[in-house]
Amino acid sequence: MAIVSPFAFESFPIRVVFGEGQFAQLPSEVDRLSRSRLFVISHDLWLAHARTLLGERIAATFTEAAQHTPVEVTDKALAILRDEDADGIVAIGGGSAIGLGKALALRTKLPQIVVPTTYSGSEMTSLVGQTNGGVKSTLKDPTVRPATVIYDPSITHTLDLRISAASGLNAIAHGVEALYAPDSNPVIRLMALEGIGSMVKAIEGLIVDAHGMRAREMAFYGSWLNGMCLGSTTMGLHHKLCHTLGGMFGLPHAEMHAAMLPHTLAYNRPAIRQDIDDLARVLGAKDPATAFAALLRKAGLPVSLNELGMPFDGIEAAIDLALRDAYANPRPLEKAALVETLKRAHSGVLPES
Repeated sequence: MAIVSPFAFESFPIRVVFGEGQFAQLPSEVDRLSRSRLFVISHDLWLAHARTLLGERIAATFTEAAQHTPVEVTDKALAILRDEDADGIVAIGGGSAIGLGKALALRTKLPQIVVPTTYSGSEMTSLVGQTNGGVKSTLKDPTVRPATVIYDPSITHTLDLRISAASGLNAIAHGVEALYAPDSNPVIRLMALEGIGSMVKAIEGLIVDAHGMRAREMAFYGSWLNGMCLGSTTMGLHHKLCHTLGGMFGLPHAEMHAAMLPHTLAYNRPAIRQDIDDLARVLGAKDPATAFAALLRKAGLPVSLNELGMPFDGIEAAIDLALRDAYANPRPLEKAALVETLKRAHSGVLPES
């Protein structure tokens, strides 16, 4: 691979504890941070495990995290956290729990420990997205990065195939956009291609054996790498459209990212020939957009926004909103072409390569 210079690369200070059975290290990670009054965000299943591990160090729990991080949910959780004088945050769960933990860290500057139970990789970033009045906005702040992330594949062994594949494709979208981001670099490129390839192998392995521990481990490895790519680069068209659609229509987060990925990649295809070639090599497929669409179908995921509940008459309004504060993108953002792209995503029909 040719080195493109000059470039800047900043590594982030997140401790990663990786491996089967490592959820049991949660108490020692709390000890490292010298925390004694924890605000634990999760759902009932993992709260029971957290109580067993942490006991009286849990000051309060919260089970109402919601996708796209509505500000009213954050405000409710924040009131409880402050009433109980919590000195640390533990988020155990998928993107909703992790997003809420970040929103609370943004407001309180408290340290976080995150135990992901899905594969999007958002825990590895300084990004926090919040929805207010149907509009989702994002910002970067280093205070929302977790102090520690625990990746334990054993806690995901019963995760439904569709949820696994959807969150995995969400992570892949992070890696894909990092390839052509204006602030990408050779280190990010290595991580992105490795992360994308690893996640595709993981999803294909889970299609064969939904409980396979090796595939679960590979999924967390890909999640970690793709999340680091997202945290190190500027987001593009894919994330802008997904943030817009999620805020406007409340579409399921991971499934929406998965369904949009082939279409945003196809839109940018003429402007990213080298990236397409590299993705084709990693995927073993001539056209990466078509390959991702095929993986969606193999995993039994929705391939259209229509299946996810997006109204057809919302397409133009969504594009208008996305263009108001557009993200950097390798292909110029042309309204007519974007409307056509979103129509195809609504129907699930890809343009020819």
